[in-house]
Amino acid sequence: MTLPFFVYGTLRPGEVNHDLFLRGRTRSEEPGRLADAVLYEGPGYPYLVEEPGGGVVSGELVTALPEAYGALLAELDRLEEYVPGDPRSLYVRVERKVVRGVDGVGVRAWVYVAGPVVAARLRSAGRRIEGGEWRGRG
Repeated sequence: MTLPFFVYGTLRPGEVNHDLFLRGRTRSEEPGRLADAVLYEGPGYPYLVEEPGGGVVSGELVTALPEAYGALLAELDRLEEYVPGDPRSLYVRVERKVVRGVDGVGVRAWVYVAGPVVAARLRSAGRRIEGGEWRGRG
């Protein structure tokens, strides 16, 4: 399934991984918001944890060029240390509804959320990023 990516940390425009992974490989990048989620501080990057009623996380909806999609998906899975079915994954890639900032329309997108072990640790002892905006912290 070909979906856009919702990015909220180092893959956002102006952040360190945007140029390394996304520059020249996207058809569009537009503001987006994900509800029922909170951000936590990480070591140079944020973690998103799903939490009903938890708040809204700001980021960008990135639509890859069709010819770049497969390779980009595999590279982002590696970057996020996501291994399907492995509960020790740093992040897990999930499909969620993200609201586009330009028109308020909800679209399905891939989102990398903290893996189960990481999310449990963050909920008990993590440092939340109030307001759901990580930009400028990296």
